[in-house]
Amino acid sequence: MPSCHHFDHLKPVPSASASYAKGCPECIAMGDTWVHLRECLICGHVGCCDSSKNKHATKHFHTSKHPVMRSVEPGEDWGWCYVDEVMADMD
Repeated sequence: MPSCHHFDHLKPVPSASASYAKGCPECIAMGDTWVHLRECLICGHVGCCDSSKNKHATKHFHTSKHPVMRSVEPGEDWGWCYVDEVMADMD
């Protein structure tokens, strides 16, 4: 089973909870839609998931190199490491 150290020592990120209610800021700016939202666990950036056509969360990883994000969808408590391609329980 793959391992990942990127989740080991995360610090709280700036609250982006206001962004959750509004949606993906980049999609909103483009006048576009999204499917689900993801939050970067390094800086708090909120972007749309890979099921969304714009994939802003993954684009954020490619530009920032911030390795981990989490789902901010109600009832979901998982994270993802882009570097190691590992899912983590965020309970």
